[in-house]
Amino acid sequence: MNLSYWEIKNWFANVDYTIVGSGIVGLHCALALREKYPNSKILVLEKGILPQGASTKNAGFACFGSVSEILDDLKSHSEEEVIQLIRKRWNGLQLLRKNLGDSALDFKPFGGYELFLKEDESSYSECLQRLPFVNEILKPIFRNDVFNKEVDRFDFKNIHEYLIFNPFEAQIDTGKMMNALLQKAIANNIMILNHIEVAAFHENNIGVQISFDDFSFISKKLLFATNGFAQKLTNNQVKPARAQVLITEPIPNLDIKGTFHLDKGYYYFRNIYDRILFGGGRNLDFSGETTTEFGETELIQNHLEKLLKEVILPDTDFKIAHRWSGIMGMGSSKNPIVEQISDNVFCGVRLGGMGVAIGSLIGKELADLVQ
Repeated sequence: MNLSYWEIKNWFANVDYTIVGSGIVGLHCALALREKYPNSKILVLEKGILPQGASTKNAGFACFGSVSEILDDLKSHSEEEVIQLIRKRWNGLQLLRKNLGDSALDFKPFGGYELFLKEDESSYSECLQRLPFVNEILKPIFRNDVFNKEVDRFDFKNIHEYLIFNPFEAQIDTGKMMNALLQKAIANNIMILNHIEVAAFHENNIGVQISFDDFSFISKKLLFATNGFAQKLTNNQVKPARAQVLITEPIPNLDIKGTFHLDKGYYYFRNIYDRILFGGGRNLDFSGETTTEFGETELIQNHLEKLLKEVILPDTDFKIAHRWSGIMGMGSSKNPIVEQISDNVFCGVRLGGMGVAIGSLIGKELADLVQ
């Protein structure tokens, strides 16, 4: 890089806090630091043109977990851990709404549904049977039953009679959300530089030396909010997980409204006005989808289209308008990692596919680590 004196002085000199990643976590962290330290110099580095992981690539679900996903989590986490995870997700969603406002999010409280394929008899039976138990353990958070069974009114095919409805779920526009966050960060004198990928960092007696290209600078503190790209940083406690998505062309008289889950949350779809967005399927190829490479595969895209034709839009002609993918951060535990790595280096990662729900909260927790 051939930087001028002015560029070095204004952007890279006397930096107090450098945050790597300009997604939901990174920008909420920056805003929380600005509130704590009004006169500090805060710099956010982003390797993409836009936030590069999942913040602008997700499906826009304001949700905290379907019944089958919660029951599946109970097999690998304690009951208290699962309750605390859902509490964090719910509190995170409320913080997001408070910070940006429902209008900026294009928040639509249509509720959420879980449907079960005909061949998925065991999961269907277990979810209906344990519905009272799940509602009971979540009552301290919501003070009401969260999940209720409803007869399918959407004319889906090849599914069981009852859907499970959750009135607390909603849709958001993640593009509008991130645009509002970026504008708020800039209004709070937070500098954001794109197309910068950190190559190395080294602590010294005055802070952290951060290097990219052929340039380096000193920051007093370094905070990573890179989620799915944090594998090396966390000694493999975070694994990347690619999520593939498609969206249809507009469909006349579309009568599907809400957020929908299938198969422990591995599949998810929603309407966006008169289109259907449909994503998921990484359970078809876990090893292949454990990658930081963006892209789509025939295996998963074909299966998404098959489910669209046979289950979601069985009597409707549709065309696919666009396909894309995002990178999530997963691990053996769904508990996020918010920790101090060394004297001046911190991270807030492993959001477990729930970045919209917990991203704002993890960003605040990350900022709170800094003294």
